[in-house]
Amino acid sequence: MAPEPQGTLPLQSEQHIVLCRQTVRGLCQSLKFSLVEQTKMITAASELSRNTLIHGGGGRMHWALLSQGLRQGLQLRFEDEGPGIADVALAMSDGFTSGGGMGLGLPGSKRLVSEFELQSEPGRGTCVSIVKWK
Repeated sequence: MAPEPQGTLPLQSEQHIVLCRQTVRGLCQSLKFSLVEQTKMITAASELSRNTLIHGGGGRMHWALLSQGLRQGLQLRFEDEGPGIADVALAMSDGFTSGGGMGLGLPGSKRLVSEFELQSEPGRGTCVSIVKWK
């Protein structure tokens, strides 16, 4: 059965993070990503969903299957209405940690994917969008 071309998952609990990883795995498999590509996308999704829950107070993940000419890809967007990121440059620097995650942080997640975009405003939340192309 083919996956929906787009959808949304809540990120309000640890169980939602597990569901997020399972969903991303299924979407990657439907696109016939290699095992390495799947692992990279699932790892980035795990890190970003955990950030959404822990630092953003919960939110949601939106996904969309992409097609650009002969290329196919997967876009994931993690959104919250949390406190936002006060210093995006610091958060994107290697070695920065706010503790509790897998130790990859935002720059590690960026290295795992084809495209990475972060928008954050203190007091208004954060949105991180990633794309992996096959």
